[in-house]
Amino acid sequence: MLDWSGCSAVESTPLKLGGEWVFRHSRVQVASLFANLEGGATVDEYLEWFPGIQRAQVNEVLEYAANSLRTTAA
Repeated sequence: MLDWSGCSAVESTPLKLGGEWVFRHSRVQVASLFANLEGGATVDEYLEWFPGIQRAQVNEVLEYAANSLRTTAA
């Protein structure tokens, strides 16, 4: 499981969706980004479907995940 605590684009609080990691200042789960991308959606489509999420947040989440994978693989 990826530790998102170092990614400033997301937050986790017990009062929002039971502590699930969500995009900061939203109730949109980070997992929804990956689920949609795995399902074939593009980032542009995702941003259209979740208008409260900013492209910079998505980019940061994707970069954080990629860096975490590189660190884990090394």
